[in-house]
Amino acid sequence: MDLINSLRELYQSTGIANFIKQPDPAITSGVEQFLHIYGAPIMMLVCLVLLWLAIKKGFEPLLLIPIGFGGILANIPVVNMAEGSGFLHQIYEFGIASGLFPLFIFIGVGAMTDFGPLIAHPKTALLGGAAQLGIFATLLGALALGQYAGFDFGMKEAASICIIGGADLYTSIYLTTKLAPHLLVAIAVAAYSYMALVPIIQPPIMKFLTTEEERRIEMKQLRPVSQREKIVFPLVVLGLCMLFIPDATPLVGALTFGNLLRESKVVERLSKTAQNEFINIVTILLGLTVGSKLQAEMFLSIETLGILVLGLVAFSLGTAGGVVLAKIMNLFSKEKINPLIGAAGVSAVPMAARVVNKVGLEANPHNFLLMHAMGPNVSGVIGSAVAAGVLLAIAG
Repeated sequence: MDLINSLRELYQSTGIANFIKQPDPAITSGVEQFLHIYGAPIMMLVCLVLLWLAIKKGFEPLLLIPIGFGGILANIPVVNMAEGSGFLHQIYEFGIASGLFPLFIFIGVGAMTDFGPLIAHPKTALLGGAAQLGIFATLLGALALGQYAGFDFGMKEAASICIIGGADLYTSIYLTTKLAPHLLVAIAVAAYSYMALVPIIQPPIMKFLTTEEERRIEMKQLRPVSQREKIVFPLVVLGLCMLFIPDATPLVGALTFGNLLRESKVVERLSKTAQNEFINIVTILLGLTVGSKLQAEMFLSIETLGILVLGLVAFSLGTAGGVVLAKIMNLFSKEKINPLIGAAGVSAVPMAARVVNKVGLEANPHNFLLMHAMGPNVSGVIGSAVAAGVLLAIAG
């Protein structure tokens, strides 16, 4: 009998016995009961799909592989690596809950970013600002869903959701951990999804809002930018942010510090470390810990669907906002701007700029817009960080 009990206890401790949970009498909803019973295997399949997309299709593998694998680890029964003393939970508390990992990523992004195109053509900064339209328009939409559609979205949740419109995963994670950490998984997945789907979502919007003639507009070569200008620029940006939107200074400060490492030309070791080893290590840890929150009870819900829809609206409006402002600027400018570059105002660097260049070449084989699009693109990085600071001030 003791042997049988021991074997029974051994079986009860295996993943086979715990992978599919027993029904919970306290759960009355059929859908919720189904997710309670089969949630872990469903999320395992979702994570395997993420790995397949990364490895087979090449969709953002630097993010998808850590996130997908972290999700698999989080749904392994019995051990609970994402809870309590589990190592994924420990990393999450250190890097995500504290907001450190997104700031570390911004240091690396700053070290990899050349602000020269923006400095050479400063009025393109307006296009990066216009692309933040999607963020604040979707804020109202999220509040409306909370007010009239029964979603549990207050001001903090709405602010966390609308930042998806900036197409900046790290800003979205930073803001969400400060305001609505319970929505982190859905918001991170939505922000990542729209960042990865830039080449699919943006071109139809760009073509719908522009004429063939507008897409053929060729722009003059940008002027050379001196090292002095590149050194002064991050200091000026940080100073303005400090004076007017101090809540944004953690993100903007990390970004400008990384950029100063790059442009000072006297700390090549630090600059290269920030661009390579440092950001790579943080990306691994960030992906694993975000993936560790891919648990059925946190992800499989109607709220997640609502967040995905709102995120798509925010991103689409952001793309449209930049294009429309470029068209308006052309009404008052002698030197015409190709309105396509306005779509690069979202902060998906450099993917959005590459998409602009591709669409421009389709209309005119001699129309190289990449460097022109990098102006609003890097402006969008600053703009999304500033928008996050504004939202923190409003909802924090």
